[in-house]
Amino acid sequence: MLGKQKAIRLMSQDTLRTDTQAKSPASTQTGTPKTPKKNTKKLFIKTYGCQMNVYDSERMREVLAPVGYAPIDGPEGADMVVLNTCHIREKAAEKVYSELGRIRILKDKKRKAGDGDMVVAVAGCVAQAEGEEIMRRAPVVDLVLGPQTYHKLPEMIARVSRARGERLETNFDTQEKFDALPAARKPEGFAAFLTIQEGCDKFCTFCVVPYTRGAEFSRPVDQIVAEARSLVSQGVKEITLLGQNVNAYSGAAPAIEGGDHWGLAQLIRHLAKMGGLERLRFTTSHPRDMDEDLITTHGDETKLMPYLHLPLQAGSDRILKAMNRGHTFAEYRDVIARIRAARPDIALSSDFIVGFPGESELDFERTLEAVAEIGYASAYSFKYSVRPGTPGAALPGQVDEDVKSERLARLQAILSQQQKEFNESLIGRTLDVLVEGSSRGEDGLFGRAPYLQGTHFAGSADLIGTMVKVKIERAGLNSLGGTLVNG
Repeated sequence: MLGKQKAIRLMSQDTLRTDTQAKSPASTQTGTPKTPKKNTKKLFIKTYGCQMNVYDSERMREVLAPVGYAPIDGPEGADMVVLNTCHIREKAAEKVYSELGRIRILKDKKRKAGDGDMVVAVAGCVAQAEGEEIMRRAPVVDLVLGPQTYHKLPEMIARVSRARGERLETNFDTQEKFDALPAARKPEGFAAFLTIQEGCDKFCTFCVVPYTRGAEFSRPVDQIVAEARSLVSQGVKEITLLGQNVNAYSGAAPAIEGGDHWGLAQLIRHLAKMGGLERLRFTTSHPRDMDEDLITTHGDETKLMPYLHLPLQAGSDRILKAMNRGHTFAEYRDVIARIRAARPDIALSSDFIVGFPGESELDFERTLEAVAEIGYASAYSFKYSVRPGTPGAALPGQVDEDVKSERLARLQAILSQQQKEFNESLIGRTLDVLVEGSSRGEDGLFGRAPYLQGTHFAGSADLIGTMVKVKIERAGLNSLGGTLVNG
């Protein structure tokens, strides 16, 4: 399950919701939409969920730009609204229908004012899982498209405008999608997401990803490199490689290099040679795919940041087996030990699910013990929610909601303390910070530390977009503060 990256923040059971203009924690989408020119059409995209959806929303904006759409920062007055949905948490579809109710009012208002029509599209994983139902329940929706089909948006809009043609597109062809997308991108900041892998073959019993994103697919190396070069040529300094199971990456190698397929470690080493690219990250990983080459790369490649999101989900072997995770806690612990041996300064992040069907108090205590033993710099924790169509939905022993809530609170108290202690351990250290923009506070500037915390310090605006050294002097639960080190 892809991590909900409000990085260095504890997450509750609720789905993260952003829009594509919001600053993403692991990227620097700091630019605000410009007022569209008079002859352009106004586009609003609301993004729910993980970094993969943030990436997809950015690419949707790009494929719609040539047909005249320019982004705005709200749905009011928009000519097109896209809800890019996430299906990980419970009641995801209900949240979409609730939002569609508000959109319907705006669409009616626009039409009555004689200001033209509003095209409404639902994209992403809810669209993939419940496309026919959305079309039936929400007449306001003009288009429904799954995560592998958004490259067809201009074609779909054209068909709909011709007496409401085909409105539903949920075919799976990941390769076609990436082949159709232009390599050139227009980043708005100095860090960017880059999807290199989609889908998952692990079939954890709680997860809908294999059903909504499909089987594992890895983009060819040449395609990834071309997109990365485009980003770096436009000032991007940091790239986060994305995948539902990113460390399972196995992409077709460049013909000039020989060989058949490259793994993630080889891809990282290749990208690290790119001039102008100063930082690399990747997320989200599965413990079963942390091979020795990737572990070694953490120790050898200085551009790969010392921060790893490696979900455990539960500390009880019985629950891990019921989840179909394919590893025990001892095996996870061994992977962590080898990673820390290779990169002693690495910080760890994880996902946890409490209240999985059949979880006893003893099972939950095993999770608390695992957290205490490993020690995390950040974590994302959720109550188990039934996802229709997944094996977990049919398991006996569904845990009472009150019990889930009580366990989640206990787990988050420990995770919060660990996060606080990790941030405080950085006080006195001098860290490299990528300056992303101006700070709202008195410090003046804001950037990202190697461990992803937002970092505030005083400095001049001409430092934006550069890497600087900051001596850390204060630490909160979610951010750091310090003083710029000159020279």
